[in-house]
Amino acid sequence: MASGACDVCDKRVVFGRNIRHKHSGNWERKAPRTSRTFAPNVQKRRAFVNGTWQRINICTRCMRTEAKHLEAKGVPQGMVVKA
Repeated sequence: MASGACDVCDKRVVFGRNIRHKHSGNWERKAPRTSRTFAPNVQKRRAFVNGTWQRINICTRCMRTEAKHLEAKGVPQGMVVKA
């Protein structure tokens, strides 16, 4: 299991509120709010960083973006990440 933070973009777990829309009109019975977490989809992958292969924690958004950059350059399948 990967850690909760991306090594490339530093995206990590953030906290927020969840609002249950179960109220009936009066302000005395306002919709209840509970705490929740928003976790990024972080994967553990091998990447070529600064000339060596390393295991990094990378979010799927960064993997997708890096794949697009490599495809535009014409590099075949494989991941090269510059840190």
